[in-house]
This record gives sequence, structure tokens and C-alpha cells, in this order.
Amino acid sequence: MSEAAKGERIAKVIARAGICSRRDAERLIEQGRVSLDGAVLTSAAVNVGPESRIAVDGEALPAAEPARLWRYHKPLGVVTSTTDARGRPTIYDGLPATLPRVMPVGRLDLNSEGLLLLTNDGGLKRRLELPATGWTRRYRVRVYGRFDEALLAGLAKGVRVEGLDYGPIVARLDSRRGANAWLTMSLKEGKNREIRKVCAHLGLQVSRLLRVAYGPFQLGQLAVGEVEEVTAKVLREQLGDAPKAQKSGTARPKPKPRARPGGKPKPGPKTPAGRLRSDHANRRRKA
Repeated sequence: MSEAAKGERIAKVIARAGICSRRDAERLIEQGRVSLDGAVLTSAAVNVGPESRIAVDGEALPAAEPARLWRYHKPLGVVTSTTDARGRPTIYDGLPATLPRVMPVGRLDLNSEGLLLLTNDGGLKRRLELPATGWTRRYRVRVYGRFDEALLAGLAKGVRVEGLDYGPIVARLDSRRGANAWLTMSLKEGKNREIRKVCAHLGLQVSRLLRVAYGPFQLGQLAVGEVEEVTAKVLREQLGDAPKAQKSGTARPKPKPRARPGGKPKPGPKTPAGRLRSDHANRRRKA
């Protein structure tokens, strides 16, 4: 029997419909909030086909949206997550209300800025994040400290820091003024805080970290907080079999909400899927 005849995992289908991520869909199934052809599911190990009737919290699954991709200039000081327990602003606080539910491709930490790809499709997200894709992430890095350029060249062989092996990093000195310097650093793995940890290992303190490219996608002249959709043509050129996307456009971020007294995050639905659907509904009403 072919893979098409067997169908697809139900969590993957739910994610593609824009309800939540694949992982969150699996949690919803475990919680008994998903039904298939009228029967409640408790296991995600189920394949479904085009005729399957799927409902989440009693609501029929909407039609799957085409896979789409956006370039986003992440500002400094925002968290790459849906919510933050410490009440810090997240990327979703500043995204335009016209966007559908989107997921980040990879991450940028609180003190990093620059290019962050966003997609509405969990399958596309995983594909772009896979190490097998082999796409280079390129950063502009401002560092403080004295060093010899030969030290940078040695990173091309990889480096071991605190028992963890990091793959090859291509590092180039762009400019230097006293103990301050600008570097361009390119890598393919993108482990957690990799550049900061490697620079600290070299005795350098990172004072600014800006991602300027993720594979073939460039930050370019995108202003801080702006979002621009990657066209269907570009997606097909870079990914080969990417589904058609809608027309591209540039959107300005909405104003950031004022902080609540005490800095506590605004209360909302407790479950990831419920929260995402609530956010999506609010954005639709505002649009």
C-alpha cells in the first residue's frame, strides 16, 4: 500500500489546518479533545485520509491553508515564544493582526535581533530547521576583547566548549576599533546560544548579535518589526515542491500593548491550542 493510500498522521493534519503545532496537537489528542469520525481519540498514532471527519473541542477542522513563509525583522528584547512566564514581550505582541497563526523557524534569543522566518505550516517549519537541509545561518556580531585573526580561522575546524562540540564556523573580521570589532560569522548547526558561547570561549564578549541570512533568505532592508511574505515563486525556486503561497506584501507591526501593573502577563486560555485560537480570533476581529 502506498503512503498516499495510508493517509497522514492526524497531528500533522491538525497542524496544517492552522489550529496549533504538531506537538500541541498530540497533547490535545492525549487530553481527549480531538475526535475522529465522531469517536474521541486518546492516541496520536492514527492515520487519516481526505474523507476523515476531524473535530477539535467539538469544532470541525477548517480546510488546510497553503504553506506560506514570511521574513520578519525581530527586534531586540522580545522573546521567540507564544507567551513568557516572566511577562516579557514576545514576537507575537508586535506581529500584524492580518497574519494567520504562524510559527518561528528556529529561534533568536531575547538579546539577539535580525532575520526570523515565520510559517503557517508545521511541515515546512521542520523542513527548514533540519540539519540535513544544510542551510547556512549568517550573523553580524559586535564583540569586545583583544584577539588574533588566526583565532577566528581556527573555528573553521569546529570547537569544543564545556564538553559540547560545535561544528565548523566561518568567522571573518570586518572592522576593528580598539578593543571593539565587528565580525561576520556563518554556521549551519545553530545550537542554543552557540555564537555567544563560542565567543566567550575565545575571551570575547558579544555586545550585539544580528542575524542577516537564513539559507537563501536575507534580512536585506527589512526595517525592525517589519514582516514581508516570501513569494510563491521564490518558495518554489528554493524548495522545489513548496505549495503555492498567497501574494506577498510588507506589513508594519501593531503598537506594543502597555505593560500591566506588576509586569504580569495578561491572563488567557491555559492550553496552547486554546490560546492560539483565541489570539487568532482576536486578530480577525481587529482586522
